[in-house]
Order: sequence, then C-alpha cells, then structure tokens
Amino acid sequence: MANEETREQWAARAGGWIQNERIFDAALAPFTAAVLGAAEFGPGLRVLDVGCGGGTLLEAAIAAGAEAVGVDISPPMVESARRRVPAATVLEADAQSEDLSLVGPFDRVVSRFGVMFFADPVAAFANLRRAAAPGGRLAFVCWRGEESDMFWAGLGPAVARIEEPPTLPCPGSPGPLGLADPDLIARVLADSGWREASIAPVDGWCDYALDGSDGVAERLAIVSGGIIGTTLREALGEHAWADALDEARAELRAHHLRDGRVQLMGRVWLVTATAP
Repeated sequence: MANEETREQWAARAGGWIQNERIFDAALAPFTAAVLGAAEFGPGLRVLDVGCGGGTLLEAAIAAGAEAVGVDISPPMVESARRRVPAATVLEADAQSEDLSLVGPFDRVVSRFGVMFFADPVAAFANLRRAAAPGGRLAFVCWRGEESDMFWAGLGPAVARIEEPPTLPCPGSPGPLGLADPDLIARVLADSGWREASIAPVDGWCDYALDGSDGVAERLAIVSGGIIGTTLREALGEHAWADALDEARAELRAHHLRDGRVQLMGRVWLVTATAP
C-alpha cells in the first residue's frame, strides 16, 4: 500500500506549517523535549528523523554533534528542512518503502508526530528497523486517543455553522490519530521486529504565545492553516469565516487562557523500542 494520499495532503498543507514553524516549535516544545530525552543524542551517533518536517529534531541532533538524516514525503517540507539545517542530509522519500538501509545504519530513529500517516504501519516500521543499527533506539511521540483540544480548540464557532463539518480520520487510519491506540502500537512494533517496546503517556502544556502575545492570534493561525480549518473556510466563505474567527477569539480568551496565554493540554504517547 502506497502513501500517495499522504504525499498529496502534506504537499498541500506544508505552506501553513512552514509559515508558522515558530509557533509549532513553541507549542510542541514539551513533546520535542520528550523525544530528545528518550533519544539521548550525542557526538558520533547517526540519527534518522522520520517525517522530519521543517527540521526541528535534525537541528537538535546536529547541535548535539550527531550526524543527522531526515526523510519526509512532502517536497516543501524537505526544502524547508534543508534551509534550516544545511548540515543535515534530507531525503524526499516515503519512509514506508524507501530502502533507508542504503543510507544507514542509524543509532537513533526518531520522530515528532511523523509516523502516524503510514498506509501500512507494519511495513513502515519494519523498513525503519532494517535501517537501524543492532541495538539502535527508536523514539517517537504520537497523539493519544483522548486528544481533542489540539485539533479543535479555536474551530468551534466555525464547526457550529456547518451542517456536516469535517472530521479527523478515525483512530487506526492514516492521520493524526493513526497510532492513538497503545495496543495497536505494541502490535505494530512487535510485528515489525522491534523489541523492548515502551509506550508511556506524556501530557504537556502547549503554549501558543510568542513575543509577549496572549497566543490567540498564533493559535488561530495554526488552525486556520490546517486541513480542517481550510476545509471549513472553503465551506463557509470569507464573510462567515471572519465572523467565526471573531467568535473564536472570544472563546479562546474565555476558556483557554492560562497565566494570560493560550495554553492547551496536549496528550501523547512517548514510544521507545530497540532494534535486535
């Protein structure tokens, strides 16, 4: 099974991610820290970042003295990562099918929200395991099944205006909740040959404020540029969308400010495993 739909989606939505990279890095900082803590980058290690996006983990690997290779299915993301981390090697490829052992072996295989979109997760993780060195460590974060605010906060007023609003792909299907079920993660890792798997819940406050702001504009920039936000905007038209954003600003300030800033509690799995 190929990942062509994922390729098309991420090619289309990459612009919003790249434009708002600072906001994403600030908001997702607790989960970046979780991956980095589990991966323990260091000098001389070879690191593979799967679904590397704009290169956040690649940048951290290079800063730690590691050799870093990123792989992403989205051409704009690849270009962005190459600009941000010129010392890393960034491949435009499908990590499910590309023979990454040709550029391996890797001491660390990591991802921040980049491994939930595979059409065939077992095939993908088996491919990643073949690229890992014996004893190599896998470390990634993915959204848990109970996650909601990270996808919907700020979109409520727009959703209320649509008779049949868009939905996320169901848990277990390629998409943000593709690995939301810990039992599924355990099966995928076992069937793909990884060993000593650990699947631990991690919660973190995701802070959207930048440069002294309250984070409202930043949060709305994120959701407006996402696949659900763009779908809602097209369905509503510009006038109704503008009205919905006005209501969303009030809603965020009324319900999602913590210490004067928009902060959402994010819920992820931190997953680690070892290559035999």
